[in-house]
Amino acid sequence: MKQRSDPTGSGPPKRRRPQAPYQFLDDAPTADVGFVASGDTLDACFRAAADATLAVMLANPEALRAQQQRAVQIHNAALDLALLNFLEELIYYKDSEGLLCRPAAVTVREHAGEWIVDATLEGEAIDPSRHRLSADVKAVTVHRLNVQRTNGEWQATVILDI
Repeated sequence: MKQRSDPTGSGPPKRRRPQAPYQFLDDAPTADVGFVASGDTLDACFRAAADATLAVMLANPEALRAQQQRAVQIHNAALDLALLNFLEELIYYKDSEGLLCRPAAVTVREHAGEWIVDATLEGEAIDPSRHRLSADVKAVTVHRLNVQRTNGEWQATVILDI
């Protein structure tokens, strides 16, 4: 292919890119919801994070009845990832069984270099006549995920993908 000469001496001619039949919106809403959960203990902090996750999924979490239970045990070397795995259990039950859950009991402890979360989740099958579903939480992200002790209390920063 023969190139045309450039009379200005600035190099080969530039190719024009065809205009795409779409454009991205700069002001489109993001598909994330974030929160900070806190508690005097790690147990309370994890429980608050689970309650916040449920509140994102369900506009009226007070309507949730304790009709079914699920036992959950999480092991992870990193505390923040243990929280992520714990919250993902709530999403898993919602997606796989149509079961909305909240923690009835949560214990978080460190043992032999890993964090262990033991929890009992309680809830019920989604009932559209009583449950006002708000957002479909798809995942817990690692973006800004953090669990730390600050000013005498535990705080967890969590971003959910909706």
